[in-house]
Amino acid sequence: MGILQVLVLGLIEGVTEFLPISSTGHLMLAAKLLNLSQSEFAKSFEISIQLGAIISVVVLYWRKLVNGIDIWKKLFIAFIPAGVIGVFLYKLVKEHLLGNNGIVLWSLFLGGIFLIVFELLHREKPTDIDELSAISYPQALCIGFFQCFAMIPGVSRSAATIIGGLLAGLKRKTIVEFSFLLAIPTVLAAVSLDLYKSAHVFTRGDFLSLGLGFVVSFLVAAVTIKFLLAFIKRHSFISFGVYRIFIALVFWLIIR
Repeated sequence: MGILQVLVLGLIEGVTEFLPISSTGHLMLAAKLLNLSQSEFAKSFEISIQLGAIISVVVLYWRKLVNGIDIWKKLFIAFIPAGVIGVFLYKLVKEHLLGNNGIVLWSLFLGGIFLIVFELLHREKPTDIDELSAISYPQALCIGFFQCFAMIPGVSRSAATIIGGLLAGLKRKTIVEFSFLLAIPTVLAAVSLDLYKSAHVFTRGDFLSLGLGFVVSFLVAAVTIKFLLAFIKRHSFISFGVYRIFIALVFWLIIR
């Protein structure tokens, strides 16, 4: 994998990780355009590069993480479903779902329609939770189960958790921030599991590529997080649904 390809993929990861448009799906489609074969390393790269974006969350939210033992408990509860199911479905996801552009495009397309319809029907209530500290353990667990849908490439972990949180009675800003934080244990576990199973086949150059990808995704993700928090103050997620449908249709024409 060349330096330019690593830079492009790192940029895409940083932009898409926290937006409800699927970072994994975009990385797979970008790999197609860059003529990258879906080798064992390429699949691991698409998983592991997310760690760079996650570090940006740690840097931006370190105060809440250091002083928020209660938040960590709720994050752990929310992580359990994906943590357990992910161990059992790891082989299925990596060998049969990752690299399947058809699944990605259908997930992007149908997910876009669902996101638009959901936003048109959903209305926030004055009683909805507006503080991370007020999230209950049942609400955290509900969000965790929704996160499991993101094991399908193209669904988007961010979109799944946001919809789950809105249905559970959280306000947009609250669930978006909780989704940021939930990415820490979720992605860290996914990356650790993948590196444990695959790192032995990596070359020194592969590890250098991962390192460069981490740095780029970290820097870009920090900007994206601030953008999304400002965006949701005045807008719904409908525009992201429209984008998902558009990008799916474009790639259907490109790769058919």
